[in-house]
Amino acid sequence: MKSSILDNKTILVTGGTGSFGHCFTQYLLENYNPKKIIIYSRDEYKQFTMANERVYKENADKMRFFIGDIRDGARFERACENVDYVIHAAALKQVPACEYNPDEAIKTNIAGAQSVINAALNTGVKRVVALSTDKAVNPVNLYGATKMVSDKLFIAANAYSGAKDVNFSIVRYGNVAGSRGSIIPFFKELIAKGEKELPITDYRMTRFWISLPEGVELVLKALAEAKGGETFISKIPSFNVKDLAEAMCPGIKTVEVGIRPGEKLDEIMVTTEDAPFTYEYDKHFIVYPQVVFNERQVPDLSGKKVADGFYYSSGNNTEWMSVDEIRRRLPEAVDH
Repeated sequence: MKSSILDNKTILVTGGTGSFGHCFTQYLLENYNPKKIIIYSRDEYKQFTMANERVYKENADKMRFFIGDIRDGARFERACENVDYVIHAAALKQVPACEYNPDEAIKTNIAGAQSVINAALNTGVKRVVALSTDKAVNPVNLYGATKMVSDKLFIAANAYSGAKDVNFSIVRYGNVAGSRGSIIPFFKELIAKGEKELPITDYRMTRFWISLPEGVELVLKALAEAKGGETFISKIPSFNVKDLAEAMCPGIKTVEVGIRPGEKLDEIMVTTEDAPFTYEYDKHFIVYPQVVFNERQVPDLSGKKVADGFYYSSGNNTEWMSVDEIRRRLPEAVDH
């Protein structure tokens, strides 16, 4: 079992019954010795089914399940008592649902983020890592816009830490391979139904490939290394969506159906505007805050400052997956 800052600590995961929450919790139980893991979410049935899975039943002494909504600041603050670290994964994520229910997206993704910040500042939480998305970068839909505001709130929260031992940071990645609502389960369903062709919005479309365990590792890096206000971004390979279709069903026909409202051709992680504040490391980038809020926010100068005009997207990536490589990695694209 690894020794780390997670040992004998209490960790709360918002939206903990989701794909990330399952993977993160299992990883902690298998590799560390946490004091307690609190799953905070509003769906009692998902909590019931999660609590009854073998891995969680075997670690029942370490598991706690709290029913609550991050919009409810008082309830969330109560849940944060004696918590060391908060991983904020709760959000309304479906683009069409957010477009149709904008007020709900704003309440959860923006007001909910502020609830997390307030509770952390008021209860002695030491680290908060918020999960972001490529859609928060130059947003073209409401979901992306709410997550952009959420990111800004978490970065600025470091201004209010004062002498408290607390910092707030962000991890950013695109759709996790195989996650609910993403293209892999969509293609799987069509193939299972015996469809003879797969719809692709645009043959030029590219995406990053990140697995759930890789997402967990990025969060752990932020927990261990963040000083406040950083956005951590993994270096990961890109793939073409048309190649994904070939990898999943060799020889299948595809049809180009046109890009959907709010959809981008490429996933963008670092913009040219971010470049002056971005450092490159062996396996990741860090975008540092443009405004330094306290003396603890010192960049890790072991990295290399990126060039002016640099940007990082799935379209201009230097690492690409072939059809064979996509096919080899498909088994890891499993959602809970």
